Amino acid sequence: MKGKFLTSWSLMWLVAAVLLASGTALNLSQRAFHKLPPTDGIEWVHRADGIYAERVFPNFAGARAGIAPGDKLIGVSLNGGDTTEQVTSTADTQIYLDAAGVDGNLTYLYQRPRYTFSDNYYYADLSHIDSVPRWTPSIIFLSIVGLIWLAVGGFVLFKQGSSSPFVLHFAWVCLAAFVFHTYRAVGSGQDLDLAIGLVDSIAFAFFAPLFLHFCTRYPVRVRVLDKYRWPTYLLYLPATLLSLALVIFSVVPALAAESGFAAFVAKLDDAIGLYSLLNSLLLYHFIAGISGGALFLIWRFIKNHQTIVRQRLKWAIWGTIAAVLPILLIEIAVRFGMHIGPEDISASAVRTLPLALIPLSFGHSVVRYRLMDVDVVVRRALVYALTTLAIAMMIGAVALGLVFLAVGDNLSTTEITLRAVIAIVAMAAIVLLSEPLKKFLQERADRFFYGERYDMRQGLVDFGKTISATTTLDPLLNSLVERLKQVLNVEKVAIFLEDPTAESHYRVARASGLSAKYRIPADFRTMIRQRAAGRGIVRADEIESPESENGALAHVDGVRKELHYFVPCVARGKMVSVIGLGRATDGSLLSSEDLEILKTISGYVAVAVENSRLYEEQQRHTDELAILKEFNESIVESVNVGLLAVDEDGRIIRCNSPFETMMGLERDSVVGNTVDQVFDTSFARNLDSILGKSRWHLTEVRNAYKMHAFDSAGRSLILNVAVAPLRSVSNQQTGAILVLENVTGRVKLEESLQQSEKLSSIGLLAAGVAHEVNTPLTGVSSYTQMLLGMIPDTDPKHALLEKMQRQTERASNIVGNLLNFSRTGNSTEFTDTDLNKLLNDTLQLLEPQLRKSNIAIVKEYAEPLAAVHANGGKLQQVFTNLILNARDAMQTGGTIKLRTMVLGDDQVVVEVSDTGEGIPTENLTKIFDPFFTTKGVGNGTGLGLAVTYGIVQEHSGSIEAISENGDGTTFRLTLPAAHAVRRRAVS
Repeated sequence: MKGKFLTSWSLMWLVAAVLLASGTALNLSQRAFHKLPPTDGIEWVHRADGIYAERVFPNFAGARAGIAPGDKLIGVSLNGGDTTEQVTSTADTQIYLDAAGVDGNLTYLYQRPRYTFSDNYYYADLSHIDSVPRWTPSIIFLSIVGLIWLAVGGFVLFKQGSSSPFVLHFAWVCLAAFVFHTYRAVGSGQDLDLAIGLVDSIAFAFFAPLFLHFCTRYPVRVRVLDKYRWPTYLLYLPATLLSLALVIFSVVPALAAESGFAAFVAKLDDAIGLYSLLNSLLLYHFIAGISGGALFLIWRFIKNHQTIVRQRLKWAIWGTIAAVLPILLIEIAVRFGMHIGPEDISASAVRTLPLALIPLSFGHSVVRYRLMDVDVVVRRALVYALTTLAIAMMIGAVALGLVFLAVGDNLSTTEITLRAVIAIVAMAAIVLLSEPLKKFLQERADRFFYGERYDMRQGLVDFGKTISATTTLDPLLNSLVERLKQVLNVEKVAIFLEDPTAESHYRVARASGLSAKYRIPADFRTMIRQRAAGRGIVRADEIESPESENGALAHVDGVRKELHYFVPCVARGKMVSVIGLGRATDGSLLSSEDLEILKTISGYVAVAVENSRLYEEQQRHTDELAILKEFNESIVESVNVGLLAVDEDGRIIRCNSPFETMMGLERDSVVGNTVDQVFDTSFARNLDSILGKSRWHLTEVRNAYKMHAFDSAGRSLILNVAVAPLRSVSNQQTGAILVLENVTGRVKLEESLQQSEKLSSIGLLAAGVAHEVNTPLTGVSSYTQMLLGMIPDTDPKHALLEKMQRQTERASNIVGNLLNFSRTGNSTEFTDTDLNKLLNDTLQLLEPQLRKSNIAIVKEYAEPLAAVHANGGKLQQVFTNLILNARDAMQTGGTIKLRTMVLGDDQVVVEVSDTGEGIPTENLTKIFDPFFTTKGVGNGTGLGLAVTYGIVQEHSGSIEAISENGDGTTFRLTLPAAHAVRRRAVS
């Protein structure tokens, strides 16, 4: 509610409204429940030469007796005509009717002046006199109109507040109209009935000056009335005099019926028709006031050029015309001979109900709700009228067709049924066609009113839907400004975009017709947000130019006044832009349809602007990411280690240039393949053993050193391998990253250094062994051979000498094996080696140690066994380590099984098994780590299996341990066959 509501005047209005509404309730209650006076159904008027029947209502006693309009009443008889008393006043008729009572009888003596012959006097017997009708259509409809007047007045007063211009005055106009529409005396002559009639007449009298005064002030005051008081008093003087006359000539005679003044009034009424004269004066006064007010509004509409003022007046004028036009049409039809009963329901509805448009249109104009929609309302009313007319014509055509179809005799049942079906189908077709017809007429009307702009208006909505897909801001803004100017026919358009750096938080991104002086107010954002919360559109005159007390628009800064409408464009709760529009080129404001179109496209514009900004921001981020990616690429490509990015399925998704160089592979042949497909089988198998059961779903970094692999050319590589989990930005694991460091050169350098040191020490040892052992062995062997040559075979000593010879050879072989073991182990000295023979040589070397351990040796050699391309000395070191570890695992004795087999065509397998206590499961993944041992302190260095693992890797093989705690251990070595190595080297 605007302004203060309960001021003194508004409180007075509220009290008066409550009292008068209570009077209406009493009046309606009296009409509904009390006994009503009798009536003859004739409206008598007093003329100079007598009492005449002005109107005769059908179905009443007067009409049944044959009295017609124009008949002159001479006298009345209560005894059937035996004694007739002369009637000199219209009030006398009601006295006789009251005497006869309801359902009684009267006899009227009347003259019919239109008959020219002298004997034109007649008696009319009024039998079964009726009571005044409780309800008639006109009473009901007028009461409804009166209630609408009261409701509109109360609503406007409550919504706008009494301090708003015109509101309180309009409320008093509505209250007066409410009274004379709803108050209706029943003619009982009682005090309440007389009071109802008096209040009705006074309200009728004061409505005219109230309305005329309102029209002189609305929507802009007349300076004469503001400057001087006497013109206002003069407006209300006739109504005051008429009201005083009504009080004097109605109330005083009723209160003092036997006084001389009452007799004087009666004589005056008989002489001049006092009450008829007063009623006529009231009517003329009402017509003069209404006509004067209407002419004042029309004159102001023509002379005033303010858009808001003209729109307000247009609402009032159109509403009044729409209310009066049906009444004029009815009266014209009656004048041309159309018979319409005075209380015909349809005629009464047409005569009275449209009057409700007057308070509604004036109230709408005062409140200024959708003020610019006069043309819209007229257009829609026209469409509905045409639609109704078309449907009525179609129904009439169907009815006429049914009449013609029904003509004829001897219609069969089938024909009757067929015609009924045709009628039903026709009516259904009419119902179905009503909505398309309305849409068609709506389109035609819109095309007529909008002309060439109709298609452009329709296209604007489609344009709004398509711009949301636009990602470039400048073309979007240019196109939007041009479309708005063309479709809405406005002079000025501006698009404001959010700008946190600006004082108002917005900047003019695009404008057309806007002056260079325009400045965005500092409170722009707050102003638009607060005002747009209700309707979605902000009007400049509501913010910056409130109405002054005289109804004119307050002064507005010219810079701010350039734009009249501001449409916020909101996306995801954020006002990303604002569309500003000026008035139309003819100075008019936009209609609600125009504003609805703006609200509709504002959402699309917001999305489009937001998308454009997001696109630009995404472009910036993309450029930044491209720079960052290029930087990261430089880092990845610059490191001297091979990098592989692997997904969770083991498929390579990325590699760097050092990896390509290391493996001799093209990037295209690597990316997309699995790790097993890129590396050789032995390396892949060893990598699997490093990964374990978790495969590529790692939780920690895994490392392996000096793993042997082959590049694409078959060259041997020694790699240090690290496998780390690969995580995304959201810290979710997406695979692993494989880091490969080529240490082949470094290992060779280390081996050369070790070999040099070993050669120097082993050389000394070998020389000492050769001197200290070989010399006596040679002598023993020589002497033994000489003795064998000297002693015959049959001599028992011969067998002893042979045994001595064998032991001497065995000792010589042991010395030879020791020398072989101590010789340089250069990894380049690879030859085809028989693993069965190598195992036997190792057992022979270790026989003294095994003999004391109560351990049985079981051999399961495959024959023939494919040779392997290997360094015999290093593999003998591997077998020595495995056999000695097996011995150490069986402190109380047991069995060592040596087994060889061929796996497929390309691999040779050696298994060394024991029946010892086994290896705990948690240690299986650690036994090949350097310095890890399960033996007690001083019983092992933890380097044996680490060296073994390195030698196996050097031979492109794999080694794995299979053990259950308490159930022995099996070490399985898998080495490539010699022919497989040669074939791979060739390929």
